[in-house]
Amino acid sequence: MRVSSSTPGHRATGLSRPSLRAIGLALLLGLLLASPPAVAAPSACPEHFANGSAPGILRPALAARVRELCFEGYAVLHSGVSRTPLAVAEHLTRARMAGAREVGRDGTFHEEERLPYDERAQLADYARSGFDRGHMAPSGDMATPTSMVESFSLANMVPQHPASNRCIWEGIESAVRRFAADEGEVYVVTGPVFAGESLERIGGRVLVPTSLYKAVYAPRRGAAAAYLAPNGPGLAWQAVSLAELRGITGIEVFPGVPVAARDRLLSLPAPRSSRARGACEGQAETAEPGGRARDGGAKPERPSPTREAEAEGWSVTTRVAAGLVVVVMIALLVRVLGRR
Repeated sequence: MRVSSSTPGHRATGLSRPSLRAIGLALLLGLLLASPPAVAAPSACPEHFANGSAPGILRPALAARVRELCFEGYAVLHSGVSRTPLAVAEHLTRARMAGAREVGRDGTFHEEERLPYDERAQLADYARSGFDRGHMAPSGDMATPTSMVESFSLANMVPQHPASNRCIWEGIESAVRRFAADEGEVYVVTGPVFAGESLERIGGRVLVPTSLYKAVYAPRRGAAAAYLAPNGPGLAWQAVSLAELRGITGIEVFPGVPVAARDRLLSLPAPRSSRARGACEGQAETAEPGGRARDGGAKPERPSPTREAEAEGWSVTTRVAAGLVVVVMIALLVRVLGRR
């Protein structure tokens, strides 16, 4: 960096134009660090994604061994590391929801043979594990016999606590189906959250999520938001913005959607489980959007990034702080050199 020196007998009273340009460049760098651009992955089945753009994996630690799988009713970004999906996309319409009501739930859980053997979950992994094979694209969304059968692929499953799968998560899935039928068209991306320093594996191979998310984009309203629920007992849930979800998951779920729509918070319908008066009746009350719990129920603990993810990708807050530190250091350096 070149800094103009003051003339003899005169103290520098301000910053030179080159210095101001340098600070401007540093500010620009800080903004770029704070707001990474959405990266849309190319897709072989763009019909499942909003504006044809697959979710972008922003953290390199998550991007290893990710493969796209296309099905009739949904698409999967599958991780060979966790041996689970990271993001499962669906395009739900009023007509599709009407068709889904006519298709019986008929399918058999099966391994996904399109995946390399060492990257896919096996039926033996789930046997006697204590976890359900939790659909990310639910069978209740499937409007044809073929898509129903395909929804039982283990590439569409995560190890899910039975109390979550059969209660709050069933309520979230039902709420999204009703919303899609009322709205006419929505795009949905569902997946796991792996947070913490020590994660459980079933079968010694398949990672168990700490939470689950379901993001919803309503094109007619130009708004989006996501459900976030712990993978455990209880009916607690949160509604989070896509920016919050990106910080939690390291995934840009709707990169093809205009920024204004991604930033506009959608009012999500409250989950209403069809089993609320059965097996779920004794669980804690459901939290309202934003995490405020009813009847004293606990707000779900916000997941923190894993140590591996922290090493590979900065959070938005860290990027902002880093940008500000760069600006301050450059400004101080310029002032010191300008006094020489």
